[in-house]
Amino acid sequence: MTDPEDDPMDDASDPKFVVALSRGLALLRAFRPNEITLSNQSFASRTGLPKATVTRLTYTLCKLGYLVQAEPGGAYRLGPGVLTLGHGVLAGMELKDRAQLELADICRGDNPNVAAALGERFGQSVVYLATHRSPNSVSMIFHLGAQVPLFHSSIGRASLMGLSVDKQESLLEDALRRADVADHARLKNGLARAREDFARYGFCTSFGEWRKEINGIAAPVRPEQGQSQYALNVGGFGFLNPADTLIDQYAPRLLRAAQTLSLRPTPHA
Repeated sequence: MTDPEDDPMDDASDPKFVVALSRGLALLRAFRPNEITLSNQSFASRTGLPKATVTRLTYTLCKLGYLVQAEPGGAYRLGPGVLTLGHGVLAGMELKDRAQLELADICRGDNPNVAAALGERFGQSVVYLATHRSPNSVSMIFHLGAQVPLFHSSIGRASLMGLSVDKQESLLEDALRRADVADHARLKNGLARAREDFARYGFCTSFGEWRKEINGIAAPVRPEQGQSQYALNVGGFGFLNPADTLIDQYAPRLLRAAQTLSLRPTPHA
C-alpha cells in the first residue's frame, strides 16, 4: 500500500486521493518560520499552483477560519482554525506527553546548550512534535514544528532505521528523483551512514553533515506495531556539544528514553 505521506500533491492515479484537500493543505504548509503573512502570488510561487486555483483555495480557507485576510486584496495569515487543529492533534498524543519527561531527563546536567526532541517522519522530513532545551540555551534549531531532512540529520536517519529495508530504499529512490544529480552521492551516503552507525551504536549520528555547525545523535522509537515512525534526538551547536560528549554522556540516556517510549502503555485497571 502506498504511504500517503510520500504521495505528490496531485496524485491523479489514485481514485481515493482528494486533490483539492491536498492543495489546500499545501497552502497552509507554505508558511516558513518567522513569516506572518503571504500573498496569493507567494502561495502560487511556492506551491506551483495556478493563481486562479490559489485564489479559490484562500477564499475557502478564510471561510473555514484557517486563514485570515486583514483587508480585501491583502495578504493572509494563519487563522485560529489552524491553531485549534494543531493543538487537538498534539494534545491527543500520549506519546508526546510521555516524551516531555524523557527529553528533560536526557538534557539534565550542567550543559545548558544541549537540546532534545521527539520527531515523526513526514515524507522526506522529520517534524518535531515535542522539544526540550534550557531557557538559556543558544540552540534555536530544536523548536516545535520544525522540519529536518531525512537523510542528513541524525533524527531523520534514526527514523529510517525504524523502517524495513524495502521502505528505506523506496524513500531513497524518491529522494533521488527529487534531487539534483549533484546531491545523489550525499543522499546515498546518508543512508549508508545511518545503517553503519545503527549497527555499531544502536543509534544514528550526524556531526556537521546536515548543517556544519550542528552535532546530533538520535534513536528510533517504536511505540506500537503499525504506528507512524518516531525518533528521539539530542544535540546542538557542535562547539558546545562535541561528538565524543554526545556519544559518551548522552547516548546512554537517549537509548534508555527510546526504549522507555517504545513500550506500550500499561492498560488502566
